[in-house]
Amino acid sequence: MDWNHNLQHILGNATDLVRKGQLADATRAIQQALGGAGGGQGAKPGSPPPATPAAPAGPSWRNRYAQAGIEDAEVIDLVEEGADTAPAAEAPLRSRPAPSPAQPPGHFTRVAFSRAGAPQDHYYLYVPPGADAATPMPLVLMLHGCTQDPKDFATGTGMNEAAGAARALVLYPAQSASANPKACWNWFRPEDQRRGNGEPATLVAMVREVMARHPVDERRVYVAGLSAGGAMAALLAREYPDLFAAVGVHSGLAAGAAQNVMAALSAMKTGAKAASTSPFATTTPPVIQLGTALPLIVFHGDADATVHARNGEQLVETALAAAESEVRPAVTTGRSAQGQGYTRKLYQSGGTTLAEHWVLHGGGHAWAGGDARGSHTDPRGVSATEEMLRFFLAHPRC
Repeated sequence: MDWNHNLQHILGNATDLVRKGQLADATRAIQQALGGAGGGQGAKPGSPPPATPAAPAGPSWRNRYAQAGIEDAEVIDLVEEGADTAPAAEAPLRSRPAPSPAQPPGHFTRVAFSRAGAPQDHYYLYVPPGADAATPMPLVLMLHGCTQDPKDFATGTGMNEAAGAARALVLYPAQSASANPKACWNWFRPEDQRRGNGEPATLVAMVREVMARHPVDERRVYVAGLSAGGAMAALLAREYPDLFAAVGVHSGLAAGAAQNVMAALSAMKTGAKAASTSPFATTTPPVIQLGTALPLIVFHGDADATVHARNGEQLVETALAAAESEVRPAVTTGRSAQGQGYTRKLYQSGGTTLAEHWVLHGGGHAWAGGDARGSHTDPRGVSATEEMLRFFLAHPRC
């Protein structure tokens, strides 16, 4: 189908209704056109389709999108509108049960998790071999993409193996099918974009639980993610700069890139728009504003047909906005051992690293240098895992 024609038609009809003051009709027009449903990451060509959580009762999201003439690949990372996903209030640490015993070194373990009102009920934790209570370790929060789960994401990225060599803990939260039928983090909803609310608060509660059970170096807590997970990582960096030291975003979007379904679809296709250009956008929180700038490393394929590479550029632009002096990028080019070309730009200001941007030439919507046993990976690329971990460990929180 012609995406641009379809998007312009939907947005044009809804805009006319808004101008006439018929806000309810405009909302219904969008919901009817899109089916109000959510999608997941397009599968990597040639790989088996990942398992999909069961959809809610009633007409399936896929059928409703098909009736609207919108293809599955065009609705990545969205959730069904009106689903029961009300954010839970952030519970103080003292109200949670006493922590259970820490996981033993050298293990990758499923850990039950409970937070009032939160549908997420577990995470996986990797504890490196040789960990001991006397030595604080770095902690990396890894947020999977749509249709993925912690085990699949750990396999595809190979982060556990890299973290083992670096003596780092790795935390993999699991998104609940009840929160999103395609296991996407709800990065585009205002209630899941604010400190102390919704999914950001739940993810931070998981981090703090791990910090209570294991010796974590509080100056070296990092967050990274792929696609929807990358967009949520950017939000966490904006909302919790007092917790995280640096952020890595692979094939994702800037914090605040969308406030609703229509804006999310548009941002994924062409990059986020300024708040003033859409009658459906809100200025709270500001669009594509990362907030307090943390050191940022970005990976994005320039042939990504699911999340446009412009989104990677916008992530970097938000980081550069914090520069206090002139910024000049140091540019290098090269090829991975498997032959994929890349361009790397390092941005520094006054001796401080603001951002590192890797553009993967010919790369699609997949984790660069990943393991083909995991979904949404591109083994041809330079290792995003090794480069992110290297970047993280070089940037402790000040």
